[in-house]
Amino acid sequence: MLVADILKTKGSDVVAVPPTMAVSDAAKLLAEKRIGSVLVLDKEKIAGILSERDIVRTLAAEGASCLDGPVSRLMTAKVVTCRPDQSIGDVMELMTTGRFRHVPVVEDGHLAGMISIGDVVKWRLEEAQEEVRQMAAYVSGA
Repeated sequence: MLVADILKTKGSDVVAVPPTMAVSDAAKLLAEKRIGSVLVLDKEKIAGILSERDIVRTLAAEGASCLDGPVSRLMTAKVVTCRPDQSIGDVMELMTTGRFRHVPVVEDGHLAGMISIGDVVKWRLEEAQEEVRQMAAYVSGA
């Protein structure tokens, strides 16, 4: 299975915000969309990614005043991306090693979508279940 397989089902929509957006507005957007992160785009170029964890950590360290600042102050600027032709196993390893849960998908320099660890785990479970079905059919001679 490839990242492209996830995007075929999930679609390529990505929730993105500008780097100047207030953290409080980004937090509201995360809650409204029921998502864990937003991509930060500056003139259609990936500038960073802002996650719920980024907001919570800064809230704990600095207090509520951090909500008034721009997302560019809290975002992770070094964004790890993947390609549609990468295997789901490779991306799962990338996420586990890097300890992040969302990865933008980039193809030929253009944003093609975003996948989460939930997407990756779901697809990996489906893949494992299919392997079990195939083995059971093989063993039973069906």
